[in-house]
Amino acid sequence: MTRILVADKLANAGIEKLENADGVTFDVKTGLSPEELARTLRDYDGMIIRSGVKITSDSLADPGRLRAIARAGVGVDNVDLDAATTAGVLVMNTPDANTISTAEHTLAILFALLRRIPDAHAHVLGGQWKRGNFTGRQLAGKTIGIVGLGRVGRAVAQRALACDMHVVGYDPFIGSSHVLDGAVRMYDSFDQMLPDVDAITLHAKVTDETRGMVGSEQLAKLKTSAVVVNCARGELIDEQALADALNREQISGAAIDVYSSEPPEGNPLLTAQNVVLTPHLGASTAEAQLAVAEEAVEALLDYLLRDEIRSAVNVVGMPAHMSERDRAYLDLCTRMANVLSPWCIDGISRLCVTTRGESIESLAPTLTRQSLAVMLDPHIDTRVNLVNVDPIAMQRGIDVETVTRGGKGDHTEIVTITIDTRDGRHDIQGTVFSDGRPRVLAIDGYRMDMVPEKHLVLIFNDDRPGVIGLVGKIFGDHKINIADMTLSRRDRTALMLLKLDTEPAIACLDQLRASDPILSVRTTTLLPLESAS
Repeated sequence: MTRILVADKLANAGIEKLENADGVTFDVKTGLSPEELARTLRDYDGMIIRSGVKITSDSLADPGRLRAIARAGVGVDNVDLDAATTAGVLVMNTPDANTISTAEHTLAILFALLRRIPDAHAHVLGGQWKRGNFTGRQLAGKTIGIVGLGRVGRAVAQRALACDMHVVGYDPFIGSSHVLDGAVRMYDSFDQMLPDVDAITLHAKVTDETRGMVGSEQLAKLKTSAVVVNCARGELIDEQALADALNREQISGAAIDVYSSEPPEGNPLLTAQNVVLTPHLGASTAEAQLAVAEEAVEALLDYLLRDEIRSAVNVVGMPAHMSERDRAYLDLCTRMANVLSPWCIDGISRLCVTTRGESIESLAPTLTRQSLAVMLDPHIDTRVNLVNVDPIAMQRGIDVETVTRGGKGDHTEIVTITIDTRDGRHDIQGTVFSDGRPRVLAIDGYRMDMVPEKHLVLIFNDDRPGVIGLVGKIFGDHKINIADMTLSRRDRTALMLLKLDTEPAIACLDQLRASDPILSVRTTTLLPLESAS
């Protein structure tokens, strides 16, 4: 039974999805102290949080059975991603669910600032009617500069264009000079854009490069009539520098929804003039909360129940969506890596995954990580998976390589896994046929065609008469039925790959290894195909 911890308040739609999920139990435990959280999370397979729970390195020092954390929202600043990665815990977010709500709030507080709505509201409530004190400015005709043209930035741009604003942007990860069908002109640098805008709105992630990107130097480049809007992350702005610029009337206003520390006790913006402040409301709409709750639950269940990864923030290069064919090749590599894993018992110095076929070229890095994770996991005391396999390989000095090739042949798509171990180089080659079933095509150059599943025994032996009969008799004596067998010969040796109905006993394997013509015996157990789907 899969256990899930809901550690933050979650919309009822998300709770209902958990209630209706087969094979899942869940507990709602909110308001846990850091110590209680660390003790509690280790008993669950997955956890759902929002912004109220902080997942620190102490929380994940002993993750227990925890495999995944789903953040119902975009930002994951409250999760120590390095600690989660080291612990092999997948972290996911819901990047699309609150895009519209955040974009709308960006324009809403910009409207409120330019039309002086909060002050006017307080004025009327105070029984006054001095309309001339609240002359505002319209958005139409103004130039808005958008920093970060991702999901939210583009949504803001679309709405600003609908308000007849001129829209320009800066995003170092966009190479084109215009976006949104030419409607938004892009600048080559942030500083270059500043003097030309009437409003600047931030929609970037917090990194070492973007932290404090709006400081005194940047504010000095703005027009005195310009305003600053931030519905992304508080750390993007030097808040003291912004407060100083406002109080000196160096710029005309700011609309802020996020802060470097929340709640913003003692924040200099609280006493600055010409500001509109809201308490992190960007995603606070009924529609957004419903969407993030549902998406967070769906993403978590996809991973825990079906091994499907989407919206991961600590797995680099993972495809956002995988087709059935992609998943079939991921399963193929899992099975082939399990076949090679027994050779890794004394260590592995190199792994190379080679793909042939354009259709799986983009999947190749994921196939490489999955293959290495499967091979390492049984042999080291740290849980290894797609999340943490890269740093583990680096720490252990394993050379990892991915090679993609075109090519034609009997199978247009082929994957080869090659490893270097202390006893030499080993490789396995496979494909997925049109029926969706995996096939092993070769092991160490021995050609074959077998569906890799259930209990497999690899027997290398001298190629001489009587060996097949000897092997069959030993298994028969131990009451073990051979469901399938493939035999391949090279030079004076042969490889028998046997598929058994039941797991072979140690005594049976020992008897095989003690037989004169047998050179080596290795075993692995794979899921039957009907259980893997």
